[in-house]
Amino acid sequence: MRAGWGYPAANVLHLVGLAMLLGAIALLDLRLLGYGRRLPVPEVSRLLTPLGVAGLLLVCVTGVCLFAADASALIGSRIMQLKLGVVAVAVINALAFGVCFRDRLADWDTRPPRLGRASAALSLLCWPLALVLGRLIAYT
Repeated sequence: MRAGWGYPAANVLHLVGLAMLLGAIALLDLRLLGYGRRLPVPEVSRLLTPLGVAGLLLVCVTGVCLFAADASALIGSRIMQLKLGVVAVAVINALAFGVCFRDRLADWDTRPPRLGRASAALSLLCWPLALVLGRLIAYT
């Protein structure tokens, strides 16, 4: 896959997916932490969740392609393993948030509950950390 345009195309699409995912997640998480109080939480979630999900799907598909191009080297990489663990925590956090809180977002315009804010903080920690770890893979 490294020959021709396949690898660079997958890399560019991976970056586009990351921008979609991290942009949407960061804005929603910041709203949950109290920024942009004039914007209703349900509306912010309704607008940004599809963008974040599309970004996540694009990142997953292109990530598999990028991994397949160099699987023998990446499979033993401790940084790659750590990145996948951080991504797993972030995805589980997002899924748990959706399952536990999706129907209660209308009540969160003034101040989300502590658990909701903790989920947003964890998300803001995990997703950028996964991005940094992904970049570090190239240097190990």
